[in-house]
Formats: sequence, structure tokens, C-alpha cells
Amino acid sequence: MATILRALPRSQSVSSWAKAAFPIVNRAASSTREAPIVDTSLILAKPEEKEQKEKLSGLITVPKKVDISPISGVPEEHVKTRRVRIYNPSKNAMQSGTNNIHCWRMDFDNRERWENPLMGWASSGDPLSNIHVDFNTKEEAIEHCEKNGWKWFVDADEEPKKPRVKNYGVNFAWNKRTRVSTK
Repeated sequence: MATILRALPRSQSVSSWAKAAFPIVNRAASSTREAPIVDTSLILAKPEEKEQKEKLSGLITVPKKVDISPISGVPEEHVKTRRVRIYNPSKNAMQSGTNNIHCWRMDFDNRERWENPLMGWASSGDPLSNIHVDFNTKEEAIEHCEKNGWKWFVDADEEPKKPRVKNYGVNFAWNKRTRVSTK
């Protein structure tokens, strides 16, 4: 750095040279007294590599609908004849939180099952029977089913139930319409 500074003409300041030579990733750091964060891969890269990196940083869009069922590895009988149920799973009655209720789940229809004669366990020859896939939205689940070539249906409540107001004070009310007899 010292040899580079000696090579600079006196009219050109060090800060203008540093701004031109090192692309700063964090602009907020340039306004403060902290050292700027520099992307070292951009400094050492050739111009062609920089251009290629900029091209690859964008999103790839596919203009038509893609069916990945031939290359997914799932047997054709499971792709053509299976139906997928997309639903919003109910809240676990043993838990009071609402952590796992904001998702949509995808299940396959059940195929034949039998009881194992040795242990008495339920057995199945269906590889997709125990697969449960969670999605953030219903649209993501539908898109996944269409991409894999599965027939699907949405099993959802049309209208959510209105929560009933529960108040402990109503048990002791003097209003005859709201008071409940305990006899």
C-alpha cells in the first residue's frame, strides 16, 4: 500500500483512489469512521468473471409449465393413479400454542394395508403412504403437485368458525338472560 501511495500523484487524494479501486459493499460504513467491507472476490476477479457473476446472480425463469414426473424416480403407477389431498391440519388438542397451524399439508391417498402376521403391525407396500409435506401456502402445495404430475384436491373448511366469547364473569352474572342455573 505504501508503494502504491508513493506512485500516486499529489493532486489525486487517497480516498478518491480507494473508492475507485475497491468496490465497497457496505455504503453505511463509508460514511462512518469504520473500515469499509470490501468484497475480495470482486477485486481479484477478471472483468469477464465479474460479468459472468452478475449474469448468474439473477433469477432463472422458465416460460412454460414443467412436469418433472418422468425424472423424479417415482414409479409411473404412483404418478398416474394417485390423488393428493391438500389440507390445513387441525391444531393439536394437547398443545395451546399456535406454532404449527399456519401451514398447508400434502398427503397421498391410502393404498392397501395388511396386518403383519408375525408381530401384528400394520404393513403396507406403498412407498408414498407415510409422506407428509408441509407448505407455507395452499398455492405452493398446488404448484408442487402440478409440477410432479399428481392429481390433487383441496380439503379445507369453507368458512372458519367464529370463536365463541368465553368469560369467567358470566358465571356470576345477575342478568337472567345470561345466567345459567347450576341445579
